[in-house]
Amino acid sequence: VIIMAPASLILLAATVILQVDLLPDKKFLLLPPVNFTIKAINLAQVLLRWEPNTDQEQRNVQLGYHVKINAPQEEDYETRNTESRRITILHKGFSASVQTVPWNDRSLQPSSWVSAELKAPPGSPGTSIVNLTCTTNTKANNYTHLRPYQVSLHCTWLVGKGAPEDTQYFLYYRYGSWTEECQEYSKDTLQRNIACWFPRTFINSKGRDSLAVYVNGSSEEAAIKPFDELFALHAIGNNEQKPWTKWFLIAVTATICFILLIFSLICRTCHLWTKLFPPVPAPKSNIKEFFVTINYEKTCSGETEIEVISYVEEDGSETLEDSVF
Repeated sequence: VIIMAPASLILLAATVILQVDLLPDKKFLLLPPVNFTIKAINLAQVLLRWEPNTDQEQRNVQLGYHVKINAPQEEDYETRNTESRRITILHKGFSASVQTVPWNDRSLQPSSWVSAELKAPPGSPGTSIVNLTCTTNTKANNYTHLRPYQVSLHCTWLVGKGAPEDTQYFLYYRYGSWTEECQEYSKDTLQRNIACWFPRTFINSKGRDSLAVYVNGSSEEAAIKPFDELFALHAIGNNEQKPWTKWFLIAVTATICFILLIFSLICRTCHLWTKLFPPVPAPKSNIKEFFVTINYEKTCSGETEIEVISYVEEDGSETLEDSVF
C-alpha cells in the first residue's frame, strides 16, 4: 500500500496536467482586421479590402475571415483572402462587416467585428428613373466564328415623379469587364430620354455573368439620383436563333428542288410518266356531235351580208355541204 500510494499520486497529477493542456487557452485572443474599406470599382461592383492585425499574437493557428454583407441585401461568407469583390446594386448604398476567425480550430473564439460603409449616391428624392425594364434579342452572326451570336439590348423606363422638366437621363450597361454608353435614345414629348437601343453589344448569350444597367441624369434645377439594376440573362425574353438553322433550311429546300428537277428530266426522257400513268380511253358515243362555226362576211359595199354555216363532224364523219344564204 505504501508503495502504491506515490504511484497513484503521480498518475493523478499527470491526468490533471493533461486535462489542463486540452482546455482552450483563454489568453490567446483573435484580433479584428484593420484598414477595412469598401470602394466602388465599376458599375454595380465593389471591392472589400482589409489587412490582418499586426498586433495579432503569432501561433500555429490558421486564420480566416468572416464577411457579412449588411445592405442592400444580407449575405455572409468566409474567406482566407484579405479582399473580396461583390456584384450588387449601389444606388441604395452598401455596408459590410468583417471579423477574424480560426480556420482550423473552432475552439477559439472569433474576434470582434469591424464595419465599413459606402453611402448611397447623392440626389434629390423622386428624381431617379422608375420601372426600368430591359430585354435582349439574340440572333445568328454569320460574319465571324469567334462570336456566332449577336445580342442586341433594349431598355425602357419612366421619368421620376420629382424630376424637373429639363431632366436628361443617360444609360450605361456593364457585362463582365466591358462597359458601354447608350448612343440611340427614344424621347418623350419633353425630349427626355425614356428608352435606349443597343443594336450590337458585347453580351455573351451563353454566359453566366449578370447584366448591370446604370442610369444617371442631369438637370439645372435639381441633382438627379442615379439608379442601377442587375439582370439575369435567362430572365429577360432571349429570342435565340441558332446559326445553323437558316443554312439547314436552305440546304433542305435546295435538295428537294434538285431531286424534283432530276425526276422531271428522267420522266421526260424515258416517258416514265406515261408508262406509270397511261391515259384512260374515253367511251365512244353513238350520237354524233357537231361543232357549228358561223362566219360572217360582208362585202365592201356593206349592203350584202353573207352568212356561212359550217358543220364539222367529229373523227370519222363526213363533211356536210356548206350552205350559203
